[in-house]
Amino acid sequence: MTTVRINASDAVSIETSALIIGVHTTPEGPRPAPGGEGLDQALDGRLAGILTTMGFTGKAEEVVKIPTLGALPAPVAVAVGLGDAPQAAPQDGPEDGYDLETLRRAAGAAVRSLAGTASAALALPARTAAEAEAVALGGLLGAYDFTRYRTGGDRKPPVGELTVLSGAAGAEEAVAHAATLADAVTLVRDLVNTPPSDLWPARFAEIAQETGGEAGLSVEVLDEVRLKEDGYGGIIGVGQGSVNPPRLVRVAYSHPEAGRKVAFVGKGITFDSGGLSLKPSASMDWMKSDMGGAGAVFGALLAIARLGLRVNAVGYLCLAENMPSGSAQRPSDVLHTYSGKTVEVLDTDAEGRLVLIDGIARATEDEPDVIIDVATLTGAQIVALGWRTAGVMANDDALREEIVRIAGEQGEGAWGMPLPAELRKGLDSAVADIANLQPERWGSMLAAGIFLREFVPAGVRWAHVDMAGPAFNKGEPHGYTPKGGTGALTRTLVAVAEHYAGNGTSAQAV
Repeated sequence: MTTVRINASDAVSIETSALIIGVHTTPEGPRPAPGGEGLDQALDGRLAGILTTMGFTGKAEEVVKIPTLGALPAPVAVAVGLGDAPQAAPQDGPEDGYDLETLRRAAGAAVRSLAGTASAALALPARTAAEAEAVALGGLLGAYDFTRYRTGGDRKPPVGELTVLSGAAGAEEAVAHAATLADAVTLVRDLVNTPPSDLWPARFAEIAQETGGEAGLSVEVLDEVRLKEDGYGGIIGVGQGSVNPPRLVRVAYSHPEAGRKVAFVGKGITFDSGGLSLKPSASMDWMKSDMGGAGAVFGALLAIARLGLRVNAVGYLCLAENMPSGSAQRPSDVLHTYSGKTVEVLDTDAEGRLVLIDGIARATEDEPDVIIDVATLTGAQIVALGWRTAGVMANDDALREEIVRIAGEQGEGAWGMPLPAELRKGLDSAVADIANLQPERWGSMLAAGIFLREFVPAGVRWAHVDMAGPAFNKGEPHGYTPKGGTGALTRTLVAVAEHYAGNGTSAQAV
């Protein structure tokens, strides 16, 4: 695993395998960003000319390697584009400094290009603690690679050690915070990338018990017997077609000085075949990622515990494998859910909402200040918002916009979406309290949110995040995002908890 440390040395004296600097686009050509001036001086002012000759412009995330030819202790320098320089210098105030997501992505892109390198020093702009954290986090996330199942010798290991060059006040604590977040996201990426043959509901629950216990979390697991006894009809219905029975995992963290409580509920379908409403085969190969919501919830709880936030937090991992068999639920079945409401199942591939409603209903018993569910819920989210932007719906406009803002600050794309009243009628059932699918496909992401809202008691502040696209990158790596599992929304959930923690009992509500 890649490690990170802070060092106040300058770029020209640090002993490392590779030196990473930032470069801006200017009308006169590429120019080094703060932190990279030393390389230009060591090259006798020739850096801009070298970069221009190589066709490098400095646009965001553009990467080029150049040999230092003995001018520095580092044998290789990596220039990464930062785009245009900010309008004001960082010393005028953190808000006038570099865009933090630009730094994260630049660090990630540069570190990704150095696979197989023992160490790297990041001389990117890090004049504030926030910038130092962004550089460290981007570098750590960019170093990720999932190699568990590769046996060939042609795979280069990620960079072993990163050094962030910064003398900013508070930088050491900020970089430690970044390392904790990166560890959590790495775990979530590993879970999402693990094939369903090695990650079924009971195994996920075991991992939660083992890892959660080590972090000081309280972990409770309900097996299929307990789920039936206690009336979790949504989770049982989805999981009854598989030889791998479902689980509901409750992970909890408490702080003696906490004044508020947050509850997160994650969809954890360890593999989604669609059930009897079978998916096309071309849509199945990445359905191991359908537990990304539960992964994000678990990763967030781990980080919250390791950071020691002054907040109480509880997470519910709603785990099931959705498979077709003689025991699988059928279209037209009616489920008796934990809330007491009944649901007519019109489509067994609309299963995520069925496990979530049991988790949401159980979470309300914890009496939290807010419930946020996260799920790879609908293909309609991808149609509406693409692969990188999650949809956020809520029964409270202020809560929805606050989550969108927090996600944006973490560099995790999110967009507020409505819950139109007219779509509720499409969920009417002739035989049950509600149907799990509307007959028309139009607005189906929003209809799924409306369905979930029906199971939130009056007075409970709730938000739903549909991250079907952001949870899994089917394209090429970019910035600090790898191909495959991304760990999306983990950092956003941690930031929400930090917002609620505030200064203990004086925290402001989201």
